[in-house]
Amino acid sequence: MKSIVRIEYCPKCHWMLRAAYMAQELLTTFEEDIKSVTLEPSEVNGKFTISVNDNQVFDRKSYGGFAEIKEIKQLVRDIVNPEKTLGHSDRKPQ
Repeated sequence: MKSIVRIEYCPKCHWMLRAAYMAQELLTTFEEDIKSVTLEPSEVNGKFTISVNDNQVFDRKSYGGFAEIKEIKQLVRDIVNPEKTLGHSDRKPQ
């Protein structure tokens, strides 16, 4: 069963383009594993969260800012296809 990703973002903070970029990256990377990515404007100021199958995997406030796309991909991968390699994105900084 393919996963459903939801990105909830604050439109007042002008984070729609960031959400769209992340959606594009996730759909490209996980084209066989993701059924859809939904962009949802939040009614809560400053909110930016990512959920997979209704389980939150990222929250900007808890994280202390925005994560790099490679970190987001790792979080999503761990749920949608844990065996998938992300190539250079999987390498830890040395």
